[in-house]
Amino acid sequence: MPKATVVFYQEEDGSVPLLKWFEELIPKARAKCRVRLGRLAELGHELRRPEADFLRDGVYELRARHENVNYRMLYFFHSRAAVVISHGFSKQQAKVPEREIAFAVKRKKAFAADPQLHTYAEE
Repeated sequence: MPKATVVFYQEEDGSVPLLKWFEELIPKARAKCRVRLGRLAELGHELRRPEADFLRDGVYELRARHENVNYRMLYFFHSRAAVVISHGFSKQQAKVPEREIAFAVKRKKAFAADPQLHTYAEE
């Protein structure tokens, strides 16, 4: 299976939820999340627990942990080779909050309607 292209979701106003969240993370947590993103790019659909897990409605979670904090990046697939990272968040509880999944589902629909508008491109 070829590597997956990982892209970051971009809002219509040009903001990128994952990058905004990354700015808030401590360096060690950010580094662990980047390792997970690399593994996702390397394995795509083949990535499984404990690094990733399916949630619902085509939305998956990418999992990282540093000290006692769980870091999650929600993503979805667009075509066989593209992975779109919706956003990230930190959590203490075991279950992914429903509102976080709802954000990702909404972004998945918006991305499907206009992939070019919602794909972040580094300048």
